[in-house]
Amino acid sequence: MNIIEERTFEITSKLEKEKANLSLLTERLKKSSQLTKGIDTILNTFEERLSRLEDTILPVYNDTENLQKSQQNIDRTLVLLDNVISYYNVPSEVESVIEKGPGEGGVDLEEYLHSLNRLSKAQKYFEKHIPQSVELENVSTLFLKGSDKLNSEFKTILDKYNTPMLPVVLLDLINLDDSGNKELKLPPVQIPEHTKSYLIKVANWLLDNGRDEYLTVYGKVRGAVLQRSLTMLRNHQKSVSGGSVHGVASSPMLRPKFQNRHEATRKPSTRRLHHAFERKANRMLLKASQTFEHSTGLTLGTRRASSHLDASYNGEEYDNEQEMENYLICVIALHKLMQVEQSLIKGIIASAHQPRVFELIVREAMDTIVQDGENIVSRAKKCISRHDFGTVLVVFPILKQLRSLKPEFERTVEECDLNVKSKFDSILGMLHSTGSKALEDFIESLRSDSVTQLPSDGTVHELTSNVIMFLEQLLDYTDTIGMVLAQDPSYARQLDKLKAADINKALLGLYIKKVLVQLNHTLISKSEQYNDAALKAIFRLNNNNYVLKSLQRSSLLELYLISEPKCEEYYYTSIQEHKKAYSQSWGKLLNYIWCDESPGNLFHGEKLRDKDRAVIKEKFAGFNKEIEDIAKVQRGYSIPDVELRESIKRDNKELVIPKYNSFYNTYATVQFTKNPEKYIKHKPDEVSAVIDRFFDVAA
Repeated sequence: MNIIEERTFEITSKLEKEKANLSLLTERLKKSSQLTKGIDTILNTFEERLSRLEDTILPVYNDTENLQKSQQNIDRTLVLLDNVISYYNVPSEVESVIEKGPGEGGVDLEEYLHSLNRLSKAQKYFEKHIPQSVELENVSTLFLKGSDKLNSEFKTILDKYNTPMLPVVLLDLINLDDSGNKELKLPPVQIPEHTKSYLIKVANWLLDNGRDEYLTVYGKVRGAVLQRSLTMLRNHQKSVSGGSVHGVASSPMLRPKFQNRHEATRKPSTRRLHHAFERKANRMLLKASQTFEHSTGLTLGTRRASSHLDASYNGEEYDNEQEMENYLICVIALHKLMQVEQSLIKGIIASAHQPRVFELIVREAMDTIVQDGENIVSRAKKCISRHDFGTVLVVFPILKQLRSLKPEFERTVEECDLNVKSKFDSILGMLHSTGSKALEDFIESLRSDSVTQLPSDGTVHELTSNVIMFLEQLLDYTDTIGMVLAQDPSYARQLDKLKAADINKALLGLYIKKVLVQLNHTLISKSEQYNDAALKAIFRLNNNNYVLKSLQRSSLLELYLISEPKCEEYYYTSIQEHKKAYSQSWGKLLNYIWCDESPGNLFHGEKLRDKDRAVIKEKFAGFNKEIEDIAKVQRGYSIPDVELRESIKRDNKELVIPKYNSFYNTYATVQFTKNPEKYIKHKPDEVSAVIDRFFDVAA
């Protein structure tokens, strides 16, 4: 019972509590509704007031905005008007600046350019808005005048720094470059840096304003500087080669190169220029012709000068060598000057215009170099026509040097006009064709050699020594000559058969073979003019021996062996054949001293018959006459090679002395005459002494 009552009481309490809460919530809802109505009334009132305010303020705002726009328009109009008015005032304001001009005695460049820019803007305004006005004419006239003065200022600055490079300075640059000297030795400053900056500003303004006349001005002025530098170098070289050393002593770099240019010994031109071009081309210059005696250490008899290659030094040869040396120096100097100009042009001239301007700079100098090359080629062709092949060899050192210079030259002009590169290629083409013609005509000249006079003593023919000298001088230009010969189909066909490792050596080897084969044919043909068979044999022997020894003491043999592996064997065989032919000259003498038909009664102690005595007398008399005649003739023969000369004497003794010794021992003691001294004139040792005096005209 108690539990139910307690539960009922608890439920009744909660019910009362919920009723109280519900009453409170209802009361609060009423208050909230009242507040909502109050706020709604306030908002409606605010909206009404705001609407009335908008109706009042909006017209004022619109009027204010219109006034502000009008003010801005007025301000802009005033600014534009001031600007337009300023265009009318520009001529009068900048006229004094334009009249003074830029540079020395004028105004600052920045101020001058600012004035020109103002004129440019005024000109554009009048061209657009009042094209027929007097103002446009005035502004245009003043602007043109100012631009002209700026162009003139550009040229004036260039002319101020148009001093050509001195020859000694230019030669020092070449020497340093070729010697691999890495010291900081830069070309002399052509234009100071601050002046260069000044020129760049002027150039940029002129280009931006369509005034590109300065491009031509720059090309012509710098081109004239380059040409004058070359001209001064050429004149300097001529003065030095003419005997003057003016200017050389001032450059220590040049002393070891040029101080002994005119010594009486006339050293080879290779040595004169060796130091200058050591890196660019090894031994560029032609070896000066040396005498046969100097080159072999032997003594030759009297010889007549050959038309192929004059072994004696002559003025024309020296002039050609000197001209070649000067030409090579000028070509390398031109390249060095081109590099200097290429460095200078950067910045001053816009990249797009540099190729055209650079071509203008080097045009005249390149034309001069091409013309000089053509002159050398022309003279070389004249030398070829008169068979002066010693002189024409100047073509090969030039071709060698220019070929070595070509890659660097092409890098220098790779962005330039193709006309510049084509001029360089034209020089190479001319030299190539001339060199090829010289090589082939040299062989043809051997074939058609018209010199009929032979050395009376049978010594080495001048033609032989000159051919060897010619071939030896070709060794310095193996690669160059190989390149020339490679263009000849006949050499190319022969080359395929050789399978040589070094193509250029093989090609020169083929040429050497061709020359020496023709030389041999020519010498054999010429030797037929000798009436004396012994002298003919001596002549052939001397020439074959000289060729063989010359090949062996030089690199010629190495190249010849490539094209003809048995060449040495051929010459050794020929020498033996000519020795055998020479030995036949003793036949008549030997016939007198054969002992096969000795009188039989000599060996039985019987008295000689008159017939036997006459035979013995005839033998002694015949021998005496023959040995004296042979000695008289062969003392005048010449065998310049000591080894060969002694070999021939030894062979003569081995051929004659044993037989004469037997003959002498057999008959010298026989009473075949009352006057033995009349017939027995020579003892065996005396005959040996006579033979020792052979080939010695002074004996």
